[in-house]
Amino acid sequence: MKKVVVGLSGGVDSSVTAYLLKEQGYDVIGLFMKNWHDDSVTISEECPWLEDSNDALIVAEKLGIPFQTVDLSAEYKERIVDYMFNEYERGRTPNPDVLCNREIKFDVFLKIALQLGADYVATGHYCRKGIIENEDGSKTYQLLAGVDNNKDQSYFLCQLSQDQLEKTLFPIGELTKPEVRQIASENNLITADKKDSQGLCFIGKVHLPEFLQQKLKPKKGVIVEVPDDADQYSHGTPSFNNKREELAFQAEKPTYSVADGKVVGEHQGAHYFTIGQRKGLNVGGTKEPLFVIETDVDANVIFTGQGKSHPGLYRSTLFVKDDELHWVRPDLALKVDETMEVMARIRYRQPLQQATLYKTDNGLYVDFKDKQSAITEGQFVAWYIKDELVGSGVIS
Repeated sequence: MKKVVVGLSGGVDSSVTAYLLKEQGYDVIGLFMKNWHDDSVTISEECPWLEDSNDALIVAEKLGIPFQTVDLSAEYKERIVDYMFNEYERGRTPNPDVLCNREIKFDVFLKIALQLGADYVATGHYCRKGIIENEDGSKTYQLLAGVDNNKDQSYFLCQLSQDQLEKTLFPIGELTKPEVRQIASENNLITADKKDSQGLCFIGKVHLPEFLQQKLKPKKGVIVEVPDDADQYSHGTPSFNNKREELAFQAEKPTYSVADGKVVGEHQGAHYFTIGQRKGLNVGGTKEPLFVIETDVDANVIFTGQGKSHPGLYRSTLFVKDDELHWVRPDLALKVDETMEVMARIRYRQPLQQATLYKTDNGLYVDFKDKQSAITEGQFVAWYIKDELVGSGVIS
């Protein structure tokens, strides 16, 4: 019997994961990760992790599997929270869920599981694992999209490595969410009708501005509205000597100054805002809602444009630096000057978009067929061949 440690989160997906593995004859252990202590910034009155760990315990008892709680809050603070503060301070927008998977669930947690003698860890992610048998007897592991298009979570796992995939099982990747709920209900699992958790990975419902205010002090600044016919959008396309020059030009963000528009309001800190954001600007009197098109954390200015089709929101090309580039399939990694046709997304749940990858000596351009709205620094771009996620990187 192979031993599997399941990350029991107190939700329906991980509950059914544990149930299915037990049915398949694995020796299953349930482990609840406690990643957060500070209740001063959670919105809800009830303590989310306490309720979740109780639900996880009840499920473990129902399934007759051993259960314990591990406190990973020190690692979580160091690897996720401090990283987030640092990124926001730089004017970038991190994705804590992708990081939590790379740094906590499939690193710290995986190591604990292996110390417990586990052969695998398993999570309730909607994705699948493929195995390619190589001629030399070695194996290549594939990260495949979940069968449920509506719930596919492969994007959140875009930073996983071959070593991590080798030790991981995704038992619900072949199922749809309604099927998972049905299995939970048929087996009287307490989590069958429990709502999916929202908010930061494992912290519970957190008010992001309040959370950020603990470290990043409020600082008054101006909100500038840039018209859609500003000079930045009217330059013609210059002629280029080569493809790389053209890509560099297309990936370049417009730069703005206060003189490019009119001051329409005030904010409490440019680092609390992200590109494409609409809520929280508190500026009225415009024909269409204002969207953030750029933030300048050094000058503490937010630049906005009216309407979701404002040209300041759209670009066709983005760049990933070499040190922030990751191949889930290292055997497919591009060499300098090589290209690859892929489908890509720049955020979770975004429909996949046609794109071409271009490798240069210091990074990788992702050139989309259609212009993309709100390409945001610090977020992850992930690229696929058919239903396989083969690589990803931090948008720089």
